[in-house]
Amino acid sequence: MIQRADYVVPYFNNQLRLDKPPLAYWAQVASYRIFGESDFSARFPSALAAALVALLIFAWSRRNGATSVGWWAAIIFTLSLQTFVHAKAAVADMWLVLFMTLAHWSGYELLSRSSPGAARQMPVRLGPVKPYHQTRWWLIFYLSLAFGFLAKGPIAWSPLLTVGATIILARDWQLARHLKLLRGILLMLAVVALWGIPALVQTHGQFLAIGIGRHVISRSLVTMEGHGASSFGMYLLLLPFYFVTIFVSFFPWSIKLPWLIRQLWRQKKAGIADAGYGRNQLDNYLLTGIAIIFVIFTLVATKLPHYTLPAFPLLALLLARHWQGATAITNHGSFRTVAITSACLGIAVALIIPPAVARFFPAYQLFRESRPHLQPNMQFASVEFEEPSVVWYFHSRVQNFLTRLNKKNAVDFMSGPGPRFVIVPTSLVQALFPNPPQTWTSFPTRGFNIAKGKHVDLTLVLKSE
Repeated sequence: MIQRADYVVPYFNNQLRLDKPPLAYWAQVASYRIFGESDFSARFPSALAAALVALLIFAWSRRNGATSVGWWAAIIFTLSLQTFVHAKAAVADMWLVLFMTLAHWSGYELLSRSSPGAARQMPVRLGPVKPYHQTRWWLIFYLSLAFGFLAKGPIAWSPLLTVGATIILARDWQLARHLKLLRGILLMLAVVALWGIPALVQTHGQFLAIGIGRHVISRSLVTMEGHGASSFGMYLLLLPFYFVTIFVSFFPWSIKLPWLIRQLWRQKKAGIADAGYGRNQLDNYLLTGIAIIFVIFTLVATKLPHYTLPAFPLLALLLARHWQGATAITNHGSFRTVAITSACLGIAVALIIPPAVARFFPAYQLFRESRPHLQPNMQFASVEFEEPSVVWYFHSRVQNFLTRLNKKNAVDFMSGPGPRFVIVPTSLVQALFPNPPQTWTSFPTRGFNIAKGKHVDLTLVLKSE
């Protein structure tokens, strides 16, 4: 975006990248402007978004008169395994989680304050609702849905389903009228259109065909990139996928999920929840939001463990509410133990593991070893190795972009004029370049290709002139 001065249509390796909308890229552009181009700058926006999610959880709980629960919930979310991974990854997921959490909170405020009956029974500050406050939450709700779409597409609109399901379960049909749904959806679409229309015009409709058609509709119906079931029978077997992986993704707090389920079941059997908007309204709302996210991704054919990450703020708040209530009459020792242990392990992993495993990442190793020989005007290519980090590292020193080759045209590529290099499987080097000129340099390495999940043995063959 910076090089092309085009902030509407994303490109990667000088080719259209229509997988996702551009909000995460905009955040990275701002980070580059402030900190310069580096790994840190690329990752920083995700960390910032994760921190803002924790603050939202705290503020939401505090508004409901439970400050200590807010602290607990923020800690639970921050120290869960999937959050730890994605809060430092240069991806769009944390921005999606941020705006979906804000939409869920503002949607809850709208429901709890939209009718006199609801307001009287709410476990929050009582009193008349000022029109200004109602308008503020209405704007936040629909703008959050719009910015969530700009982060990662239509899944950001699932809070609409949460709000709709809550209205249906509560049987308070006046709430729908107070939500001003049609006006709000038009506002949401208008904000999206500020980017979407120019993007569709510039790409001649490809953003719709690929971004929505392929990466939303096709991903929902068929397995993409090997993530999911290859047959209908396997699809049925994988239906419980997220109900199993949650125990890893939400670790260490997942150890309390069986206990939480029992607590909620006992509460229901005991008839603690009041009819309609009772004192457990927030519990019901959180459960509805969690269930909708899990059901949507359970039905989607393509599956990855982090897809349910938008449910984690709601799950953290729900767990904190019940855990705090159960320990209030005893002590908070178990929570402190888990939190301190998790924080220490997280810090240890962050400081020790990355340097220890960096040598296993072939793109980084090849770049580090060949860096003194790189020239800005070099052409570079790869054969049977397309990990995006190759572009990231080498393009920081080489002005040209990566060319993807097959082994048949690798020799022709290296025979071209000017300095250049190619990355090929080590097993092909002797066959492709049996008698390389003495001025050529080779840099072999072994490592692990994360994108493909397999070990690789590569060699970078470089011609300096």
